[in-house]
Amino acid sequence: MNLEDQYKNMVEGQENQQDAGLGKVNMDRFKPAEAQDANLALGYHSVNAVNMPSGGMFYPNDIKINIRSANVSEIRHFSSIDETNVFDADEKLNYILESCTQITSSKKRLSYKDILEEDRFYLILSIRDLTFPEPESNLTVDHVDKKGDKHQIEIKKENFTYFKVPETLDKYYDEERKSFMIETKSFGTIEMRPPSIGVMQKMTAYIKDRQEKKEKIDQSVLQVMPYMVSEWRGFTDKEIFKFEVEMNGWSGKKFSLIYKLAEEMKVGVKPDMSVQIGDDWEDVPIGFRDGIKSLFIVQDFASELL
Repeated sequence: MNLEDQYKNMVEGQENQQDAGLGKVNMDRFKPAEAQDANLALGYHSVNAVNMPSGGMFYPNDIKINIRSANVSEIRHFSSIDETNVFDADEKLNYILESCTQITSSKKRLSYKDILEEDRFYLILSIRDLTFPEPESNLTVDHVDKKGDKHQIEIKKENFTYFKVPETLDKYYDEERKSFMIETKSFGTIEMRPPSIGVMQKMTAYIKDRQEKKEKIDQSVLQVMPYMVSEWRGFTDKEIFKFEVEMNGWSGKKFSLIYKLAEEMKVGVKPDMSVQIGDDWEDVPIGFRDGIKSLFIVQDFASELL
């Protein structure tokens, strides 16, 4: 039974108590206008899309993103991650996001698959912060500064730096479509946007299937196609194959243009944090001392030992 069902049963139980003369339940606090309070009762906390690497510009204006801490069973599942297998690592990260995230909008039904791939790490780290709030559970990375001194630097969102879409693309941003509608001299209008988790899941499954069948994979398709698919719903292997065939007919000029545009649309977390050490600011690579598994398996367990 999930948390929502447990909460529903709790409320229904209180209503039954009311019928038995055990007191009246004040249901006013669960009105839609106070939905955030109900979410907090369920352990959910809101995340402002504007604070994510994408700045929220590719989501519905009224999107609401709520996250909760990971429970024991979810952590156990994540701990089985095979870090040598990129497909398994991807699946385990998405599992955490699927389990611990609620996403809603008044215009359409949303899921974690609508989150941009570039925003995923930010949300997962936010879930980790809720799961392990104790200071001794912080993620750290070893760093040697410019003077040769050693430091342990905390990996935290406040130190992240983000890729930014260049100003040359700003004028092509379409607020209604939440995409870039890029007008070109030779190829008409090209719609592009950073890929969602749902699109990347379809691509990953397609790649895995081709590898298992020992079929050739055109890597260039993987580099540009995700940026040209605006909706993961209805996105099938047939569509991917169709795109492969279509791309084979492109001129070198068209491929180069779209490839470059895809490169320019990176909006995620840069691999280095910007950290002040003494009077200087330094770039510190984001890394995990014990691998990706340490996201939900605490690095420092010594504080628990007597």
